[in-house]
Amino acid sequence: MQVLNYIVSLGASVMMPIIFTILGVLLGLKVGKSLKSGLFVGVGFVGLSVVTALLSDNLGPAVNHMVKNFGLNLNVIDIGWPAASAIAFGTKVGAMMIPIGLIVNIIMLVTKTTKTVNIDIWNYWHFAFTGSIVSVATGSMWWGLFAAVINFIITVIIADFTSEGVAKYYDNMEGISIPQGFCVAFVPFAYVLNKLLDMIPGIKNLDFDAEALQKKFGVVGDPVFLGTIIGCLLGVIARYPVNNVLKLGITMGAVMVLIPKITSFFIEGLVPISKATQELINKKFKNSSGLSIGMSPALVIGHPTTLVVSLLLVPFILFLSVIIPGNQFLPLTSLAGLIYIFPLVLPITKGDVFKTFIIGLIMLVVGDLFATSLAPIFTEAAKLASVKLPGGSSMVASVDYAASPLPWAIYKLTNLKFIGAAIMTVITLALMIINRKKIVGKNAAQENMAKNCEIAK
Repeated sequence: MQVLNYIVSLGASVMMPIIFTILGVLLGLKVGKSLKSGLFVGVGFVGLSVVTALLSDNLGPAVNHMVKNFGLNLNVIDIGWPAASAIAFGTKVGAMMIPIGLIVNIIMLVTKTTKTVNIDIWNYWHFAFTGSIVSVATGSMWWGLFAAVINFIITVIIADFTSEGVAKYYDNMEGISIPQGFCVAFVPFAYVLNKLLDMIPGIKNLDFDAEALQKKFGVVGDPVFLGTIIGCLLGVIARYPVNNVLKLGITMGAVMVLIPKITSFFIEGLVPISKATQELINKKFKNSSGLSIGMSPALVIGHPTTLVVSLLLVPFILFLSVIIPGNQFLPLTSLAGLIYIFPLVLPITKGDVFKTFIIGLIMLVVGDLFATSLAPIFTEAAKLASVKLPGGSSMVASVDYAASPLPWAIYKLTNLKFIGAAIMTVITLALMIINRKKIVGKNAAQENMAKNCEIAK
């Protein structure tokens, strides 16, 4: 366990290359090829952290200017996901979540209740976060572990449900799923909201994705132009001087270009591992529908629709947060990370900018209320984990993971003790049974197809 915790402490840019190199060798790839795959994934994480820092360093001051200029002040301060991850791994539950998560994953694979091999170890902090706040609230490590495991199981099952859509919508994503807690929690909301939007005349047949924008508006619809225009608009709203407006515009344009380029490194590192996995499965389990490698949403956050919508949402959610009845949370630090909301939403909306924007805005508005509700326990857990809090702050939270419906629901149900535990157990078991039927049914269909092919020969 100490070795695992040490590797996690090195960060995703070091941890994931180690995991990929070992995984590649285990799958039968040569050491050199495995190491190259791991290093490319590491390069992707380093590059992404650099560009994310660029985005945060330039968007953050603009957001602060908007807050100051328009007097947008609320009681719960956004301290970002790093604080949430510190809470996650700052308790006994957090320290135990990685080995327990791996064991639960293996059990689910053996029982065919999932087909996702969740190697995105870094993002296990989401499950650990849920377990940690429950542990702090109940004073029980066991309640915390129960909550974390429930979160893990639901997450990998939703990753299974969405894997086909991910493979169809994104390039080079066959055999890959995204079991990241923050992403998957919005899938049911997005599905329902998309259905409701499709009922409105004229919206269902909208062709307003990034490719259509470029065709309709020509060069202005290109991501670099859209990023520059949106960046300049944000600068104007922030009441920047002209030179700073232009600088912000160029920087946002650069982000729109650089993130897709950087995500290509993830794909380049992942493809050999993915192919080796599928070859092994086809060889050892001929009648199996296959497994999915559970990976970070960083693989697909470079999609133009994700980037455009994430930037457009910034001023809207800032101003709406102030007028939402009952809300006390003002998203600030987390705004640069809005790109992580949409990887599993885009396959549902088919990348339509309008629908993705509306769904994103509604989810963020509701997310503000979740963050407000979790702020007291978030603050208490942060203090216990020795997280440095901003001076003068009474309560703190973050968009990732406090504005997510899944940890909020699990936390609230654990407050009901055994009644809540029973409800969560029934829901989780039902999802596992449904998923198993789907997996077994697909395996049976493939077996029948294989038999028919043999007969035809």
